[in-house]
Amino acid sequence: MNLKVDDFLNEQVVWKNELSLLREIILECDVKEDFKWKHPCYTKNGKNIVLIHGFKQYCALLFYKGALLRDPHNILIQQTENVQADRQIRFKNTEDILKMKKVIKDYIFEAVEIEKPNLITPTKKVSDYEVPEELKIIFKENPAFKNAFEELTPGRQKGYLLHFSKAKQSSTRLARINKYTNRILSGKGLNDCICGLSKRMPNCDGSHKGTVTIS
Repeated sequence: MNLKVDDFLNEQVVWKNELSLLREIILECDVKEDFKWKHPCYTKNGKNIVLIHGFKQYCALLFYKGALLRDPHNILIQQTENVQADRQIRFKNTEDILKMKKVIKDYIFEAVEIEKPNLITPTKKVSDYEVPEELKIIFKENPAFKNAFEELTPGRQKGYLLHFSKAKQSSTRLARINKYTNRILSGKGLNDCICGLSKRMPNCDGSHKGTVTIS
């Protein structure tokens, strides 16, 4: 057991009991407890298997290669369209966790097995994503903006392309591009913090609300 995880759990207010119970179940699966990205993380032979974390509406197990799990109970959740490998199992109380104890273990054991042959989750390249015509036009008109976009990490580029392309109307796509132009020029992703107040850096956790205007 990792002392940093003890400290993490002692600091929890909303999901302390649930996260503590998940920790107990995971530790029964012959994995090593670590503390990464400010959360309890469990590994096997140096490979990241699963992480536990809490949000406002739920707490969850995050499987790093969840997309490769068979998921016979259809409980794995893809957080956003831009997330390719990670998958969550979400919980709202200890009762749900206890009912699913065997299932949770089965998923963890399978996640460990997946790491043995070093399987790689298939991922899309930026070039596989649709570039809206409105964005292509702006790229031609504003080379500096195009360069800024291309300098973003592949994940950030994919996030923007998905967000822009999902709009059905051309006017809406254009409005979205204009809304995030300054953010892109600043090298920030769609969900990155730009106020500096987030406790989940570089991701935004909503701490800016009521203090600054986010564009």
